[in-house]
Amino acid sequence: MKFSQALKMAFMSLKGNKMRSFLTMLGIIIGVLAVTLLISIVQGATSELTGQVEDLGSNLLISQITSPKDVYLTIDDVEELEGVGGVDIVAASKSSNATAKAGTENEIATIEGVTEKYDVIMKLDMLNGRFFASMDVEAKTQNAVIGHELAMDLYGTTNCVGNSINVKGKDFTVIGVLEEADSMITTTDNTVFIPLLTYQRMFNDKQLGAIYVSAASPDAVDMAEETIEEFMLKELGDEDYYNVINQSAILEVMDKMLGIMTSLLTGIAAISLVVGGIGIMNIMLVSVSERTREIGIRKAIGAQKGDIMTQFLIESVVLSVAGGLIGLGLGIVGLMIFEQLMNLDLALTFGTAVLAIGFSAGVGIVFGIYPANKAANLKPIDALRYE
Repeated sequence: MKFSQALKMAFMSLKGNKMRSFLTMLGIIIGVLAVTLLISIVQGATSELTGQVEDLGSNLLISQITSPKDVYLTIDDVEELEGVGGVDIVAASKSSNATAKAGTENEIATIEGVTEKYDVIMKLDMLNGRFFASMDVEAKTQNAVIGHELAMDLYGTTNCVGNSINVKGKDFTVIGVLEEADSMITTTDNTVFIPLLTYQRMFNDKQLGAIYVSAASPDAVDMAEETIEEFMLKELGDEDYYNVINQSAILEVMDKMLGIMTSLLTGIAAISLVVGGIGIMNIMLVSVSERTREIGIRKAIGAQKGDIMTQFLIESVVLSVAGGLIGLGLGIVGLMIFEQLMNLDLALTFGTAVLAIGFSAGVGIVFGIYPANKAANLKPIDALRYE
């Protein structure tokens, strides 16, 4: 029997039982839909997170101070690192939460004291006004740079440079407003930045929270990390009192974790395909039972074992692939919806589509072999006697 003829007969058989065929495909449809959505969403989130980490720069190092004791580090101490052992520029910060007020409006905000090069290292973009200069820090000015969301909440507009904002009873002049943050990792939208020395005086807190280091180049990151490690160990005396975060290391860990997550979610979604395959095998066995006399007649007029097996196997594969294509189509529609809801760039990659359809076809073959083999092994005389 020609393949085209077997394929035509398979379609005719499935067309004769439309509702049963659809219900049989449902498990495959759900499985492919789940695989498509889960893999694409994880890939989209991975791409977004990786892009945001890379935007901060692979040459960024952050040293967080976790010492339970008071640490007598000054801005001058930190700035001595500049130009030493692969270090290009440095900044320092300390933060806490407080109420920010403007007129009759007030919001709980993050108050962060920073040095003048913080915006350069952290790649902060100004929407209006400017960031701090060295004079703002040294003179302990009461100037502030605020996040986009906070500006809208307090003033109803981002054109608020020159206005006053009150933090802990102190009036500050807004000299800049940041662009709206689009990062899933860090956000500055609800932050009030003030000069670090002003922060220390206002909160009566001389401690530093973190030191930010930009290496001279990506190739100098390891050298800069060694430099900051030596500096922190010398100043704090215990390696448990600080930790140094390397952006490159973060990327490697993220890639590994998200890769594991992708594999786990794919495995979970694949269970639906296996369940769908069991449904296909079950319905094909029913079909063999219903068409026993047909099989007997075909064998009596010369059909070979391979012809019968091919026909039933093709029916099984057609069921699974058709379900896979429907699931793929629904997955594309689902991705369009999730793209709007999650504000992520989600797209169905060619590899994901091939994986989904290939897996569904494989399920059809694996779970169709037994029914096809059972049909092919029927003896013509027994099949003709079957009622």
